[in-house]
Amino acid sequence: MARISFSLYGETPFQQLLGHNPTIIEAWRRLGEELEKDGLLSSQLKEQVRRMLAQNNGCEYCKAKGKPEPHLFDEKTSLAVGFAEVFVKQQGQIEDSLFSVLKNEFSDAEISELCAFICFTTASQYFGAMMNLQPNEKMKEDKNEAKQQINPHDY
Repeated sequence: MARISFSLYGETPFQQLLGHNPTIIEAWRRLGEELEKDGLLSSQLKEQVRRMLAQNNGCEYCKAKGKPEPHLFDEKTSLAVGFAEVFVKQQGQIEDSLFSVLKNEFSDAEISELCAFICFTTASQYFGAMMNLQPNEKMKEDKNEAKQQINPHDY
């Protein structure tokens, strides 16, 4: 069970936990949408990176969305997923030699996008873990039910 109540604001359980602060959730949502879509890197590559991070960042809700699918990997996806795995295991302390390997396949702009995606996704998954968000969490869909549970100090 999540550690705080779900707000009325947001389309997913994750968003409803952040939705207690509408300005924050809107900025978070916009950045997430920008990073998740096809950019210099494909959304498919990013999804495989997200799946790998989810298995390691402690968010059960995030893990439930699936494990990496190696049979879908091309060379770039393999490198990106491996880089993200090193990021998790080394807690961000990545050797220059790994960036040299990335530069054989990725441009500086692609590396920047990959690193931004990894950092944002990790922050999102840490938030889910901190809030103890579970895969079976139910959102507040009935505004009357939700109004009964709203704490006036949440505003």
